[in-house]
Amino acid sequence: MEVLKAVAAQRIAAGQDQLPLDVAAPQEPMALEIVSSRMGRLLDAMAAVYRQLGFEKACGRDVVFEQLVTARIIEPTSKQDASRVLAEAGVRALSYRTVKRRLPGYAKPEWRNRLSGACAAAAQLGPSALVLYDVTTLWFETDTGDGFREPGFSKERRLDPQITVGLLTDATGMPLMIDAFEGNRAETKTMIPLVQRFVAAHGIAGVTVIADAGMMSEANLAEIEDAGWSFVIGGKLPEVPYAIKQWRQANPDLEPADGMVLTQPMIMGPKADQRRRTTLYQYKTDRARRTLHGIDQQVAKAEKAVAGQAAIKRNRFVTLTGGTRAVNRELETKARTLAGWKPYITNLDAEPSWVIGAYHQLWRIEHAFRMSKHDLRARPIYHHKRESIDAHLAVVFAALAISHRIETQTGWTIKKFVRALRRYRTIKINTGSHILTAEDPLPDNVRQALAAIHRGAH
Repeated sequence: MEVLKAVAAQRIAAGQDQLPLDVAAPQEPMALEIVSSRMGRLLDAMAAVYRQLGFEKACGRDVVFEQLVTARIIEPTSKQDASRVLAEAGVRALSYRTVKRRLPGYAKPEWRNRLSGACAAAAQLGPSALVLYDVTTLWFETDTGDGFREPGFSKERRLDPQITVGLLTDATGMPLMIDAFEGNRAETKTMIPLVQRFVAAHGIAGVTVIADAGMMSEANLAEIEDAGWSFVIGGKLPEVPYAIKQWRQANPDLEPADGMVLTQPMIMGPKADQRRRTTLYQYKTDRARRTLHGIDQQVAKAEKAVAGQAAIKRNRFVTLTGGTRAVNRELETKARTLAGWKPYITNLDAEPSWVIGAYHQLWRIEHAFRMSKHDLRARPIYHHKRESIDAHLAVVFAALAISHRIETQTGWTIKKFVRALRRYRTIKINTGSHILTAEDPLPDNVRQALAAIHRGAH
């Protein structure tokens, strides 16, 4: 090339503006046309799981809904920006006008019930089902409520208008049903309507509901029992219960064994409608260690505050009577007695290990909420009407179910899965006479993850 440039310079200096025919400028190599480029491995894997869960059939092969769910998993964004996400993935998205026209259909209870039914079938629920229930709150950037978006008790401690979202899952964390409630509705008044809708939609005869203590009021428990259902909830220990007192009196010099369970039958409810239930008190050494460490720190601060060596802040072990400060030793004794114990309340006649093990599955629904709020960004920022919010939650619900299935089959988080696979594109090239397909070779761990997903189809 340098030789050609030198020859050209000499010709121009000599007044000759044409190169000789035998010293022609080199031609650029002919570029091959790329016909298409798509995140083939990622898109195909998500499409496979979408069909494994039965969503294609449940949704009547609705392409728009599948595209919205796919975009939500790849990169959560607005419905309008979903076309950009899909275009970058190599999918020809339908127009935003078409999306807006379809959204009202996704908000209908019938549509969401079909999604729920597909998940229930994929979870292989029998006539009886063990389900987990929890709620979260999603806030909006607005100043005034509208009857649905209303200020209420916020899990994120915000004062903005919000909605309350209830989620029902199976024992593995597979989402079964989702619903939105007014932001100022009490958590205890969300569970029964959602479980009733699930049972009515899918003909589940027996249900065992696992929930935290905050989800259950006495009225809720009675309503569950009246419906013929069972429950396991976590309890609270405001006072030292009879079973623990008796054990302490019989074993004054012993520490409870790790995992020890005390059983106490109880009569609960108002006098006019009393119910027989069972409370299990489990002791865990590690739980006791952490609790006692916290008590030691709080008592030490209380003693400094009483001695005038520190300011009085919120401390439950400081008692103020008139102008007199004192450390509440009676409360300290009670707190140390209860350290390490946790109650579980149930109306089941079942082994304590099964009851406690069932309750401890609640971490799975907490994980599902974290996934929906962070990985899938469930907060409906761009939606203001109840209809569009319900449609948005239908998309999030389907995306959550697919993400859960992928995590279960691969052992990867959905975030890791998307990041790992989005770089492997399938490219089609036009050579003039043939269309060739090219892609980067897959590392072994990606191959194994994809094999696990596709095995689930059989």
